[in-house]
Amino acid sequence: MKRWEAWSVHLSSLLVGATGIAYAWMRYLLPPVDPYSSVGHPLQPAVQHGHVLVAPLLVFATGIIWKNHVWAHWSKGVPQRRRSGLALLLALVPMVVSGYLLQTTVDEEWRRVWVIVHLTASALFLAGYAGHLGAAIVAWVSRRRRGEPAASAALLR
Repeated sequence: MKRWEAWSVHLSSLLVGATGIAYAWMRYLLPPVDPYSSVGHPLQPAVQHGHVLVAPLLVFATGIIWKNHVWAHWSKGVPQRRRSGLALLLALVPMVVSGYLLQTTVDEEWRRVWVIVHLTASALFLAGYAGHLGAAIVAWVSRRRRGEPAASAALLR
């Protein structure tokens, strides 16, 4: 995986995660500023729009690394970080699908379902990403201490 590909995934995950957490906090944890509104913070609409605008970047970045990272490691049987990588993939699909369905669903019951699916899958994705990246960092530090070349730590390039 090329350095710009890795950083595009890191940056898009950070942007999507940060805007998603900020939006969820404003929407579900803050009291509404108006009793007839669901807006918990004046910046809530802007954060929601930012989240919707940066989410396709994560989908695009994931598509970029699919062949040379995800599929290459899977087909070669690379065991390192396979569980966390698989968890990322299994959380990414429902996260993306439910995110799009949230934008198009008008029925309140289905909207509630997609919110639950989206929040759950997103939390799993962020935890999986942190674990996947954390394991890569630990492996990189370990290799550096042993004097091995750092080039083998593809996630950190």
